[in-house]
Amino acid sequence: MESSALLAALLEHDTAVLRAPAGAQHVTSALTLAEAGRAIIRARAAGRLTEAEEQAAVRALRTFERRCFIVDVDRAVLARVRRPFPVEPIRTLDAVHLATTELLGEAPQVVTIVTRDIRVRDNARALGYVVE
Repeated sequence: MESSALLAALLEHDTAVLRAPAGAQHVTSALTLAEAGRAIIRARAAGRLTEAEEQAAVRALRTFERRCFIVDVDRAVLARVRRPFPVEPIRTLDAVHLATTELLGEAPQVVTIVTRDIRVRDNARALGYVVE
């Protein structure tokens, strides 16, 4: 689960992205949780969310976090980020999400990347991942 998809669920109520298929587990980067938390704060500060909507989004983020396997952004992820991706240019934070996925060690065919970001989508497909 990449940040753009999680934010679609939290801020735009696209909750379908939060439902994992039977037997599947959501996996995300620690970066996703940080980005989502900041986006909720920014949305409230910009007047896009009421206080009640902000609280609901924070609760939903906490629930997602408890149910998700979280991968830290470590030296291996950062080392992968410094190498080219199939579809350049790609932003640093998007590269962190892709690098995190690659370093899970799973065959691309058995991993589904959930994203709303075109750069992440195009790179994920080029790397052989299924994309939702």
